[in-house]
Amino acid sequence: MSHPYRSVLYLPGSRERVLEKAKGLAADALIFDLEDAVAPEDKLAARDLVCEMVQHGYGARKRLIRINGLESVWGEADLKAAIAAEPDGILIPKVNGAVELQAIAGQLKGKTRLWAMMETPLGILNAKEIAASTPLLEGFVMGTNDLVKELFAEHMPDRAPVMTSLSLCLLAARAYGLVCIDGVYNAFKDEDGLRAECQQGLAMGFDGKTLIHPAQIEVTNDVFAPSEADLTLAQRYIEAFENASGVAVVDGKIVENLHVENAVRLLAKADMIAKMKT
Repeated sequence: MSHPYRSVLYLPGSRERVLEKAKGLAADALIFDLEDAVAPEDKLAARDLVCEMVQHGYGARKRLIRINGLESVWGEADLKAAIAAEPDGILIPKVNGAVELQAIAGQLKGKTRLWAMMETPLGILNAKEIAASTPLLEGFVMGTNDLVKELFAEHMPDRAPVMTSLSLCLLAARAYGLVCIDGVYNAFKDEDGLRAECQQGLAMGFDGKTLIHPAQIEVTNDVFAPSEADLTLAQRYIEAFENASGVAVVDGKIVENLHVENAVRLLAKADMIAKMKT
């Protein structure tokens, strides 16, 4: 991964003012949404607006276009227009299997990559096959709201009803070197709840979190960024390991290669975040 994905903000594709404002937000990535956030009567205008605006003015932020499902009346035209616009990624909703991504991958141009929304029971069960479907797949985005609905489950503070699904997708993503982004936190005014869910996602291994409101960016960026203490300890691990004539020890604990690999990853993430600010 060469780019941070701490905060991935959904933008309603039909609202030009919101799309313009996003050029100044501190999100690491933006999802220009043509699906859930756009009313049926606005779909065509939103497609034109997004495909025009996504091409310029967003700096280092990654730009993803979420199209409507290919089974919908808008999906195929969305895909064609999104490919022509050449964003950083095209996010496919409700991916159920590898074949649908393989059919799209051959049509991509330039540096555009595929992303998969993981939000259906069948998609979760096929996470491994989806992750392995094509080298042009860059990441998973968890669609926890749709998943809760499809499971006939309920939203719980500990997210127990979807924990198996989250873990299966993380396993598949890590096995095949994909980015994996956690689902949204719906109560955008509840900063404490958001922070707790971000901390849970970080502990599980997610790279970042999808957001429904700009007010959520600051907390999410903070939680998913390595702290100064983390970075200091990481540097000490590396130095101790490199300089050890025998067993490396830091603060009375043995430092193994796995600690060094994690330290290198944290320092690389901090470097990516620093570059976002330049």
